[in-house]
Amino acid sequence: MARETISDDTHGVVYEFSPQMKPVRTVEPGTELTFETRDSLNGVIQGDEDLLEQIPEEVNAATGPVAVEGAEHGDVLRVEIEDVRLAEDRGRVVTTPGFGLMQDDPDVEAPFTRVTPVEKGSNYADGRPRVTFQGREIAADPCIGTIGVATAGETHSTLVPHDHGGNLDTNDVTAGSTLYLPVFQSGGLLAMGDSKAVMADGEMCGTGAEIATDVDVTLDVISDPEFDLQRPLIDTGDHWKTVASAETMEAASKLAHKDAMALLSAEHGYSTTEAHTFGSLVGGLEISQVVDPLVTVRNAIPSEHVSSPF
Repeated sequence: MARETISDDTHGVVYEFSPQMKPVRTVEPGTELTFETRDSLNGVIQGDEDLLEQIPEEVNAATGPVAVEGAEHGDVLRVEIEDVRLAEDRGRVVTTPGFGLMQDDPDVEAPFTRVTPVEKGSNYADGRPRVTFQGREIAADPCIGTIGVATAGETHSTLVPHDHGGNLDTNDVTAGSTLYLPVFQSGGLLAMGDSKAVMADGEMCGTGAEIATDVDVTLDVISDPEFDLQRPLIDTGDHWKTVASAETMEAASKLAHKDAMALLSAEHGYSTTEAHTFGSLVGGLEISQVVDPLVTVRNAIPSEHVSSPF
């Protein structure tokens, strides 16, 4: 079966995840797709002189959504990410008044823009493109910032992360990883966008190197799973990473750890306390982002301690 393209221009984009989402395409489990995504700022930033005075009402356009046949509430949507390719010759990193970790620091200029030119990887031994910030090169490591499914009840902007996924800004959502999302509505209804050419953990200024991408994925459904998935889960190959978002870092950390405890209990038959204490030996809290309306934290459990829960 040929890989099908889901285009932001042809199929459209969404700016919120809700229970009422309508699919632009319905596919069978096992379908290979390419999602074409826009940069999160819809192309309005092309040079250093283009400043973002405020966060737009429509930001983080997510291409889709795509429904997967047979996916029902309680199932799990499996998103195998095969490749994230840069589709532009530049990214852009910005500050915006009242946004970002240092929004109250008088020494941080806002608005501020730096366009980050992209040099394709054929000129480099590792084959990876290079992103340039004021003459300094950084190896590109593209990731998907916003990816999620239809929500259980509330409607969330594509700027917001939650149990459905959304604006997770987690750099493990990248080529070679598999993302698992809980299904809340029939078909799941997957949409994605807001990619970065490179982004550090935390996304402190409020953006990575925002860029359009082409994302190759294979979609599948895990029906009636034994493991009750509540929030996004990532298999990086080396680790299983639970991902949780909440109003505070402490609350997000507790949710991510609670989900890791559930993985360990399912794997080893541990009691809650045993999973809590063992997780304190082998897990590791990681900050995804601290700048969205909710903060996002992940807990990484090495794969040697947890096999697939599905």
